[in-house]
Amino acid sequence: MRRRRRPRPGLKQRRFRQRLITYRDNRRRPALKGIPRAAVPSFFTLMNLFCGFLAIIQVSEGDLQKAAWLILLAAFFDMLDGMMARLTNGTSLFGMELDSLCDVVSFGVAPSFMIWSFGLKDLGTTGVIVASLPALAGAIRLARFNVNYEGTKSAYFSGLPIPTTAMVIVAIILNDEMVREWVSDRGDLNLILTTVIVLAGLMVTNIPFDAPPKPTASYARTYPFKAIFSVVSVVSLIFFREVALLFILLAYLAIGIGRAGWNMIIAIRDAEPDPSGELPDEQGAG
Repeated sequence: MRRRRRPRPGLKQRRFRQRLITYRDNRRRPALKGIPRAAVPSFFTLMNLFCGFLAIIQVSEGDLQKAAWLILLAAFFDMLDGMMARLTNGTSLFGMELDSLCDVVSFGVAPSFMIWSFGLKDLGTTGVIVASLPALAGAIRLARFNVNYEGTKSAYFSGLPIPTTAMVIVAIILNDEMVREWVSDRGDLNLILTTVIVLAGLMVTNIPFDAPPKPTASYARTYPFKAIFSVVSVVSLIFFREVALLFILLAYLAIGIGRAGWNMIIAIRDAEPDPSGELPDEQGAG
């Protein structure tokens, strides 16, 4: 029988040291991978959150006007992250969840704190509860959107988008003098109270509201009215700024609510009556 060759002394140790050196070299070697696509839109999403955080600080310091402009800047970054996600093909579940978390702060908590500081704090506990509604309803709205999202953008939102609610509150703050005149004419804060409750309620409804338009020729041909409304809105914002913002948002709300009401009337009119001619209560009463 052939004898087994004994391993040379120290061979295993030398192999182990060589593997360890190779491992360390690989760890020190810089990675050649590029920046992940999702990082580009996520940067703008985090800037949205940062602006919302700064807005909360400004509200706590009593500067509501500056806080309102920071919310507008957050909305600008929120628009940019969507554009960058489409341009870089960086859409991901991570980005969608991150966007929702940031929106809750910038367009939910910060505007709720703003409207409370603007006047609802004078109502005590009632003011606190009502002021919290945009943040609470906004969180529900975003959770529902994430659950129902199927990867494609629709021409309509189901329920009022949380950034739009924030923009209405921002428009109220920026038109401080005009709004306070409306409130003082009524001698109380019922106008603001009702506005906040209605906005929160619209977010959790299924009323369809128009999605932001796409700056393409095909979109203008498909939705000419939306395209014209968008152009008029941009021109108005350039010349009349915060006043135009308030009335554009009021028109946006009126269009969505009016269309939902009209569709409901048409549905009731076109509904086929029960052939039996009996009401459901009468059927169950026997």
